[in-house]
Amino acid sequence: MASIPLTIQLNGVTKAFEAPLTVADLIHRIEIPSPSVAVAVNSEIVPRSEFQSYQVKDRDRVEIIRAVAGG
Repeated sequence: MASIPLTIQLNGVTKAFEAPLTVADLIHRIEIPSPSVAVAVNSEIVPRSEFQSYQVKDRDRVEIIRAVAGG
């Protein structure tokens, strides 16, 4: 299966990846520990239960918010 390039806005920065790309794939590729993140695509929250199946599409706006403990 050939890879298809896609471009997304990731936390406001344009990034290029190869499709297919799920939210879980994206989190893995940018090396963020997934238990500590919340994700929104085009201003809609993606439930953690859908990270493995939710497909990121070309030109999506993805926000990944990472929880940080401490004070």
